[in-house]
Amino acid sequence: MTDLWAALALVAVLEGLALFAFPNVWRRAAEQLLAMPPQQLRLIGGAILIGGLVALYFVRH
Repeated sequence: MTDLWAALALVAVLEGLALFAFPNVWRRAAEQLLAMPPQQLRLIGGAILIGGLVALYFVRH
């Protein structure tokens, strides 16, 4: 359970770092995401999810 909290904290650090270091890039990316249709966002989200699961598998084994 400690690993889960550590991973979530690391996600927060990386998200905050991206927003802190590149606010204009982050804003443009958010605007582009708002313009995308929901189906395309689901495909991107699914690809990221699968990529994360594969990476987690290789890290843990």
